[in-house]
Amino acid sequence: MINNQTNLVEQSPFAPLRIGEIELGFPVVQAALSGYSDMSMRVMARRFGASYAICEVMLDQFLVAFKDRSKNRHFLAIADEEHPVGGQLMGAEPIQFAAGAVKLVEAGYDVIDINFGCPVKKVLGRCRGGFHLSQPEVALEIVARTRDATPPEIPVTVKMRRGIDDTAESRDNFFRILDGAFDLGVAAITVHGRTVQQRYIGPSRWEFLRDVKEHVGDKTILGSGDLFTAQDCFDMMRQTGIDGVTVARGAIGNPWIFQQARALYAGQPLPPPPTVFEQREVIQEHMRIADELYGEKRGLGHMRKFGIKYSFLHPDLELVRSKFTKMRTLEDWYAIRDEHYCEDRPGNYLNPQVHAGTAEC
Repeated sequence: MINNQTNLVEQSPFAPLRIGEIELGFPVVQAALSGYSDMSMRVMARRFGASYAICEVMLDQFLVAFKDRSKNRHFLAIADEEHPVGGQLMGAEPIQFAAGAVKLVEAGYDVIDINFGCPVKKVLGRCRGGFHLSQPEVALEIVARTRDATPPEIPVTVKMRRGIDDTAESRDNFFRILDGAFDLGVAAITVHGRTVQQRYIGPSRWEFLRDVKEHVGDKTILGSGDLFTAQDCFDMMRQTGIDGVTVARGAIGNPWIFQQARALYAGQPLPPPPTVFEQREVIQEHMRIADELYGEKRGLGHMRKFGIKYSFLHPDLELVRSKFTKMRTLEDWYAIRDEHYCEDRPGNYLNPQVHAGTAEC
């Protein structure tokens, strides 16, 4: 693993990334991922070189009613080593957003991120996430109330998709929200190159990100969508002129993407994919953190889905994935480890096709 404070900006053609007054430097960060980007995943991403990571999206209503009990304490857990860290909010009512932001600040999050991008059907049906792209007035009231409720030294950011769909009205709404949010004081906006209607189907339209960056000038824009390799991250930045990228599905079970991106950022050759022994070491460390966060029983359930994602890098992908789907006990993990992680062999780079259908918010 590498020190996440390593500064390679001087050797890179890309400008250092900033979010408000927070100097990140390295412009490749980990996105919020519903059901995944808890403290355990964020810590692994930071250790491998991500300069910043965002927690899985949390509902404003949940935060307002939050009780600090052992069964739900993990939702707001932050490790000392992962600062700066972002907390992402989703909801329907502007007042609730503001109250939720206060809770995230109290929990210790360094940035408050507003989700206007989630395309999941049940989320849209409750007027949350990407639904707000259809109602600029409400979206901007949410931004205004959240910014007002958050201490001035804490940056507020926004996550958007390029619109509800590809109609002219949707494009107008997008730019109205984009411009209005910056006018209200947001520090950065992340733009996903798909529409809400697209969900995760079809390519992300990177050329739209170029249009957005040209439109906003020196304001900070991060890009998202179809970032599955280290090279993808820099291709997106070069092709669009954006200031940084947020890696979502490409980072699940693959913290090495940040290490690989750091190497390219420094002008070095792409490192080889992690070997089987390197994968084993990281899975065991991820499992240790999850056990401390959730307890053994819940931690194992949590690690089953991560184990499936880690298996995508194993040379025997299909066989190892099938074993992780059946993992229920610590003994099951030992059996998988002793059978499939006992001989060191070259691993694989992530194949983007294996993440088809995986949701990100």
